[in-house]
Amino acid sequence: MEGDWPKVRLGDVANLMTGYPFKSQHYIDDVDAPRLIGGDNIAQGNLRWDSVRRWPRDMTDGLDDYWLEPGDVVLAMDRPWIEAGLKRAAVGPHDVPSLLIQRTSRLRGTDELDTAFLRYVVGSQSFTQYILNVQTGTAVPHISPAQIRAYSFRLPPKPEQRAIAHILGTLDDKIELNRRRNQTLEAMARALFKDWFVDFGPVRAKMEGRAPYLPADLWQLFPDRLDDEGKPEGWEIQQLSELLTIIGGGTPKTSVEEYWGGDIPWFSVVDTPSASDVFVVTTEKTITDQGLADSSARLIPKGTTIISARGTVGNLAIAGRDMTFNQSCYALRGTGDAGDYFVYLATQQMVDQLKSMAHGSVFSTITRQTFEAIQRPVPPQAVLTEFEGLVTGCFDAILSSVEQSQTLAQLRDTLLPKLISGELRIADAEKFLERVA
Repeated sequence: MEGDWPKVRLGDVANLMTGYPFKSQHYIDDVDAPRLIGGDNIAQGNLRWDSVRRWPRDMTDGLDDYWLEPGDVVLAMDRPWIEAGLKRAAVGPHDVPSLLIQRTSRLRGTDELDTAFLRYVVGSQSFTQYILNVQTGTAVPHISPAQIRAYSFRLPPKPEQRAIAHILGTLDDKIELNRRRNQTLEAMARALFKDWFVDFGPVRAKMEGRAPYLPADLWQLFPDRLDDEGKPEGWEIQQLSELLTIIGGGTPKTSVEEYWGGDIPWFSVVDTPSASDVFVVTTEKTITDQGLADSSARLIPKGTTIISARGTVGNLAIAGRDMTFNQSCYALRGTGDAGDYFVYLATQQMVDQLKSMAHGSVFSTITRQTFEAIQRPVPPQAVLTEFEGLVTGCFDAILSSVEQSQTLAQLRDTLLPKLISGELRIADAEKFLERVA
């Protein structure tokens, strides 16, 4: 139990080092080159690769100490905390080969500290609160290696460390399995959208005399030629804005306490799910019925697409339940025959198109005029209806996985402090896990 576990400093039992000052003029675009992990790549518990910097492999001599290994824990030292939580993550097998950038710390286990257990020490609320208390600076809050090393905690014997990490890791493994399953399902829906509405695959197959690859009732819905504009015959070119109802968001006055902490989720960009998870089912902040009534915030139904339009631009989510959102976002609902998931995937394609037009750089804002400037060929109602029916199963399964993962994460976060402090016996936790997980 806790009273029997010695209190230690993190720096005395963990191997800590900080990153190398890589020079940006040497960054390359080669997808086979090692990735560089810095603070911008670290989210709450995950690594993000939506903005990737890469380093020439022929310039890695002398950098042996900066290679990361699966299981390493990385922590942002500048702006270490964001609204969503502490910027720390465990490096996974798919995150290597990678090198560590300066102002980012790497923690690794030792003979005394199991690396898997270390992940949960750094993931604990106690460690997060400690970092919040010791960080310095106002414009750019930051922490130092010495501050990280000074954190103290109770250290169980190695066998208990491994057992605790196994219990918590079982939950994380289930969450990761759900994420990968969602990634596959989302990719399937995206591929079908691209084949039907971007590449016009069935039409081109008919033109080339290839065998049908869809059921006969679907195959006959597609024409057998492209018209002079290069779109399927009979399809109409429309502005994306004609397919959507664009809804603006709002924020209740933060100074009025009665507006906040209610039962209505309030989405902001920090609540954006990973691309594979698609749906947002919980938000960091919530508002009350009074906050909704007394502000420009709008309640949108489950299934609505949300896109961030200012600040961090182009982030997408589908509302997994009725919710509201702030004024930096738009909510998008289909008009006419455009279903929820066609709207989401068409908007996703729009974002990809905007990124391509910006040559990979960040585009600064999305306005209502943006949706007017994007045009796309729109098929007859029957095609849209069949498409929505085919992809609904994929998205329903994704939502179910997201909801399950949320429950598993809440269970993990409840067990974590009790296990690493010794308050909860390992045997009791294992029995509990057998019943609920």
